Amino acid sequence: MTRRSWFRKQLTSFALVAPLALFLAFFFVVPLATMMKSAVSDTVASQALPTTAAALKGWDRSSTPPVDAQKAFARDLRGITDDQLFGDLVRRLNSAKSGFRTLMSKTKTAAVSDENLSDLVSVDQRWSDPAFWIAVQDAASSPITDRNLLAAVDLTRDNDGSIVSLPEGSSANRETLIRTLVTAGMVTICCVLIGLPFSMVAASVNGWARQLLLGAVLLPLWTSLLVRTAAWYILLQDNGLINSTLEAIGLTSGPIPLIFNRVGVVIAMTHVLLPFMVLPIFSVLIGIPKNLMPAAASLGASPIRSFWLVLLPLTLRGVVSGSLLVFMSALGYYITPALIGGAKDQMISAVIAYYATGAANWGMAGALGLVLLLATIILYVVYLRLSSEEAR
Repeated sequence: MTRRSWFRKQLTSFALVAPLALFLAFFFVVPLATMMKSAVSDTVASQALPTTAAALKGWDRSSTPPVDAQKAFARDLRGITDDQLFGDLVRRLNSAKSGFRTLMSKTKTAAVSDENLSDLVSVDQRWSDPAFWIAVQDAASSPITDRNLLAAVDLTRDNDGSIVSLPEGSSANRETLIRTLVTAGMVTICCVLIGLPFSMVAASVNGWARQLLLGAVLLPLWTSLLVRTAAWYILLQDNGLINSTLEAIGLTSGPIPLIFNRVGVVIAMTHVLLPFMVLPIFSVLIGIPKNLMPAAASLGASPIRSFWLVLLPLTLRGVVSGSLLVFMSALGYYITPALIGGAKDQMISAVIAYYATGAANWGMAGALGLVLLLATIILYVVYLRLSSEEAR
């Protein structure tokens, strides 16, 4: 092969994979890099307060800063002519210390009216509190911060720079993250309990019966997630089909609370994610020789013992793979808990949506997304490892 033909072959190969590479770059790599950058980026204060950080350098962080530092801060405030930048600065400082919304507006007005302002305590007594100045110094000192990543798990840094827990009641990110993991675990367990026997039945039959069973479990994949969630919203109501049926056959004397609670969320998510459990288990079961269970019975094993010692160990890889798929998918669910669950059933995706669209705090949204992505990547690596071992 000549050098020209080799180069032409390589160019052809590159042209074939270029669309996929561009798709991955624009729709996966770039958004992921942007999210990671926003999680650790903190450039608003350094842009708005260019001289304050240098003026506060060497401050003992326990008393009111010197006059020069206060004068530099007032001068920086006067130099902010962009209302958007000032609003971003106020939100950044207020996220670190409550009270900056009114304090900054009052201080900027005083700084604009008095170009020689050097005593901010005379403007507002809150400037005598070192905590406000610590927030200013931390925000303006560096464009890179771990504040959002720590806050994503309810941690922060104290005045000495040590990592400590946030005050109780000030944040519920850790509680929401634990709730997300628990809910995803409950959905995974329910999918295993339903998916394993269903897959065994589907693998034991042939022809139209197998196609019917697989079609029934695959049907949710052909329907919009929003439509499926809305259907469960109707079915789980107090006067919905489920409660009406239970009352009609005499099992209950009144409606059972199935909506706006954890029960409804688990039911709806289990229905949506069940195919991701059934398909891996079914693919393993159809590869198991059908004469193993009769052979175990011929040796005197009961059906339960045959299942426990013969069939289940062979099916375990499918169960683990399906569990990981369901668990990873459940971690990022947003629509189903938002419509079916109550206030105490929202998952971490709802908090990310709030920070991104409600509070316009992209740093916290990126940090929470990064924590969720890290958990998903760990599980995905485990899944790939199990899949590679299964293929050997």
